[in-house]
Amino acid sequence: GQTLENVSKHIDTYSFRVPLGVCAGIAPFNFPVMIPLWMFPLAISCGNTYIMKPSEKVAGAANILAQLIQDIGIPKGVVNFVHGGHDTVNNICFNPHIKAISFVGSNQAGEYIYEKGSINGKRVQSNMGAKNHGVIMPDADKEDTLNALVGAAFGATGQRCMALPVAIFVGEARQWVPELVAKAKTLKLNAGHENHVDVGPLITKDLKKRVVGIISRAESEGARLLLDGRNATVEQYPNGNFVGPTIIDNVTVDMECYKEEIFGPALCIMYAEHLDDAIQIVNNNPWGNGTAIFTRSGGVARKYQHEVEAGQIGINLPIPVPLPMFAFTGNKNSIRGDINFYGKSGVQFFTQLKTITSRWKPETEESLKLSTSMPIMK
Repeated sequence: GQTLENVSKHIDTYSFRVPLGVCAGIAPFNFPVMIPLWMFPLAISCGNTYIMKPSEKVAGAANILAQLIQDIGIPKGVVNFVHGGHDTVNNICFNPHIKAISFVGSNQAGEYIYEKGSINGKRVQSNMGAKNHGVIMPDADKEDTLNALVGAAFGATGQRCMALPVAIFVGEARQWVPELVAKAKTLKLNAGHENHVDVGPLITKDLKKRVVGIISRAESEGARLLLDGRNATVEQYPNGNFVGPTIIDNVTVDMECYKEEIFGPALCIMYAEHLDDAIQIVNNNPWGNGTAIFTRSGGVARKYQHEVEAGQIGINLPIPVPLPMFAFTGNKNSIRGDINFYGKSGVQFFTQLKTITSRWKPETEESLKLSTSMPIMK
């Protein structure tokens, strides 16, 4: 809050933040612990109670969180977990007691939740899809850059909104692509609980079908598969939802593999002659969650960070998710709502301002004279 004393004779004005009341969160499958921890700890620290709806695909992680909350002594009813699908989401959006909703997930669900929550008078923050670009300059540290690209594109099997599924090689940096492919070929595919695994399975058979379909259509649209993971298998898990690392070359902005968030282990390769061309590609994309540039030039990095239209920018690192003292600042079609997750923004989201203007005159002073004019204290 803020305080300003003696704004006029014997008058002080001050503001402070108060809890909203009941808040709710709707989380995705891909980070079933981290993303709920973006939501309810800050909400209850600000004095609210919370309803957390985890993804029905990974309900077990929420049950573990609920047990931990009980073990540390948070009173019953402060944090509540509800499981379910569309009906549960609708109940959150339409329940008049819920004052705010936090959502992370797809654009289709996020836009629906933002619309329904907002028209019912709720404050909504909705973090949605992304198509994050990495721009590789010829002067970058090649080994460092290629390792970063492979890790960011294929880690978590590409199932994260801050993955790096597009790499734009500028000028002579295009010569590095064969070495990028060679590094991706070394990644080990297996179930996530096995030892020394780099790439695990996709979450469902439906997602695998979708990812394979987008890769296949990229090829039919004129792209070239430098590495094809569509037919990857793991011997001990023959029915697993596995897609191996895939690198799609010569991608253009009109291809489905570029326009859609693939959410799988597929890296789209594009080329630009100059930095300005790369910036134009990034800025013309409708999403704006994050981006990264790899360079040894401070001038190039500074130009990029000021001209590129993305909310979170990495310089020589591929996944620029800020720590909780800052906010998660995606923009453009990657977010609905104007108050970001966690950090100071999170405190603002889970509270509202009250402003008080008070007058305490000395007992010896005369009372105000009757007047219907706008009061001006002298």
